[in-house]
Amino acid sequence: MKNNCPLNYTMSLIGTKWKPLVLFHLLEGALRSGVLQKKVPEISNKMFTQTVRELEKDGLISRKVYAVVPPKVEYNLTTRGKSLEGILRSLDKWGLEDCKH
Repeated sequence: MKNNCPLNYTMSLIGTKWKPLVLFHLLEGALRSGVLQKKVPEISNKMFTQTVRELEKDGLISRKVYAVVPPKVEYNLTTRGKSLEGILRSLDKWGLEDCKH
């Protein structure tokens, strides 16, 4: 960690446009790749792939590949990812309240 600021560290992990949305949708449990991507309809295939790879690399989500045809891939929050639930739910609540204004 180059910067000792805890907020800077947190933002380096979840501070992109798509990461919080992907993490938020996984709060309710594991989702297949296609279902997860449909929950964030504005995200391109390329950005979805990049986002889930970064979240997996950072240990926030896990990826399970099933040996079936067609391929089935499922994403789930890790324990580390689940520890962000309070932050994600607070952001969602703030957005809900603020958009009423």
